[in-house]
Amino acid sequence: MHQLIRVLTLAAVGLCASTLFAADSRVSVLTGAQVIQILDDTVDWYRTLGTQQQNATQPSDLLILFANRQTADKVVGLAFDIARANAELLSSDASSASNTSASQTLNTQQNQLQAQGESIQAEVSSGKQKLATAGKDKPVIEAKLPELQSELAMVNARKNLLDTMSQFVNSSDPKAAGANALKAQIDAIAATVPSAALNASSAAAATPAATNTTAAPSSASPAASVAPTRYGIWDLATDVIKQRNKLDTIGAVDHRTAALADTFRQISSAPLAQLKSLTARSDALAAQADHATSGALKDLRDQFDTLAWLFKQTSQIVIPLSEEQVLLEQYRHTLGNWRESVQKQYKEALSALAVRLSIVAGILLAVFVFAEVWKRAVLRYARDPRRRYQLLLVRTIVTWTIVIAVVCLSFVTEISTFATFAGLLTAGLAVAMQSVLVSIVGYFFLIGKYGIRVGDRIQIGTVVGEVIDIGLVRMHLMELNQQGPLGPTGRVVAFANLIVFQASGGLFKQIPGVNLAWHETTVSLPAVVDYAALKDQLLAAISAVVGDYNEEITRQTKEIERTTASTSVTDNAPQVQMHLANGHMEALIRYPVHFKHAAEIDERVAEAVLSAIAAHKPE
Repeated sequence: MHQLIRVLTLAAVGLCASTLFAADSRVSVLTGAQVIQILDDTVDWYRTLGTQQQNATQPSDLLILFANRQTADKVVGLAFDIARANAELLSSDASSASNTSASQTLNTQQNQLQAQGESIQAEVSSGKQKLATAGKDKPVIEAKLPELQSELAMVNARKNLLDTMSQFVNSSDPKAAGANALKAQIDAIAATVPSAALNASSAAAATPAATNTTAAPSSASPAASVAPTRYGIWDLATDVIKQRNKLDTIGAVDHRTAALADTFRQISSAPLAQLKSLTARSDALAAQADHATSGALKDLRDQFDTLAWLFKQTSQIVIPLSEEQVLLEQYRHTLGNWRESVQKQYKEALSALAVRLSIVAGILLAVFVFAEVWKRAVLRYARDPRRRYQLLLVRTIVTWTIVIAVVCLSFVTEISTFATFAGLLTAGLAVAMQSVLVSIVGYFFLIGKYGIRVGDRIQIGTVVGEVIDIGLVRMHLMELNQQGPLGPTGRVVAFANLIVFQASGGLFKQIPGVNLAWHETTVSLPAVVDYAALKDQLLAAISAVVGDYNEEITRQTKEIERTTASTSVTDNAPQVQMHLANGHMEALIRYPVHFKHAAEIDERVAEAVLSAIAAHKPE
């Protein structure tokens, strides 16, 4: 028994192995790898709709996207139809290969064992019936029935073994396994695609006019484009970049569509050749049927049925492939219309940007030309260096203010938005930089008509110094010694320009172009008989000293009178005023000095006063 099972097993395995290398009669037109590659390329191409949707920003773009989506749904649906039809052909290949060798042998053996078992079972039933009426043959029949039962059990065991081997042969067939795996992979890929795309092929077959309907919006899309609105330079440049990116995206999608169309075109050659081969075989069978006998006609009919099924399955591949090429060509046509529309918008946006840049460049050129004319006019007609400096400073401020305003206004989209933003920004700056802004305003007060300039001697509070620099925010003084000879102390003092707005600051300066000052001193007088005579002597001595510098002092006095239009400064003679203080007579001496000779005049006046007092006899 065991030996028989082993022999049958080896025989079945040998037959199965022999079928793997049997005649290579194929009915499928594509391999499983080719089918999966086609689906991968088609689904990957279908996902470009997401990129197109990101670039569809206008109504005309949305119409084109709608048409492309419907066409793409049909392309994907037909691709899956092609894949499933070819999978059925692969399954047919696997089943035909398995039925030609091992499966047929196993089926024949199973049929034989089935018939043998039925015969033994009939014999057992007949023996049992005879046993009831048997006479002297009863012991023979009783001995025969157990043997028949054992033989029937052996036949059933062999039949069960063949059933198991038949299942093993079918499951171990690589073609059948490959066909089933291909169907599973097709279903897995289909799960990643929207259901609308998978149902598009059946919808297209039900409504064949939909192709022309969806293409209509794209043909009108170029007319739907409108001239770009005049935005700021920033928005115009952004629009130009977007249109350029959109053109690049459309070009990339068109390239991939063309590649997919070439793939389908190359694939269509195999099923077309298969149809020609099936047609030739059908003609040959038809010629044989004309001279065949009745027995051969049955075989010819089976072959015709097989050829009809194969022709139908292959047609389900050829027709979708032809539709794929038509749809992809229509898809490219829609993309071409979209490209023309976008190119028109791109040129209009680029033209608008160029015009806006030209206008801004022209305005800036006019501003700089005006600034240059202003500069040359100042250098030619403004003789005073101080006034020239002020005018050139104002020119710089005005020029760059206009430049900044023009540039900012050219970049913004809405003036009201810019005005709001500028107002908020100005308010924030006014609060955060209050001192700085006040100092800048103070700068213009400092350089006014009676303002200060570099080289002036001024006094701020208790600090006396010579101006060495005046900036927009602060000025710097070289501190001068107030005790002894007037000269620099070696220190530089900085003051914010907002000092002009502070009541407690106290800023004292000379009149522009004037270096004249009045010095005062008080002298205690000894007791003398004639204070009037002493006063005259002091006045004469001081006048003699000041007289040596009278020419320069007189010129300075006239400059003050001319500058201030005042008549109260015409007297530049020294003065001596006598008064009592704590029971003693004192003399208040006041005389003009020139800054250049101030120390020298003070020293000579002191010597002359002491000499006059010493020469006058006390009481």
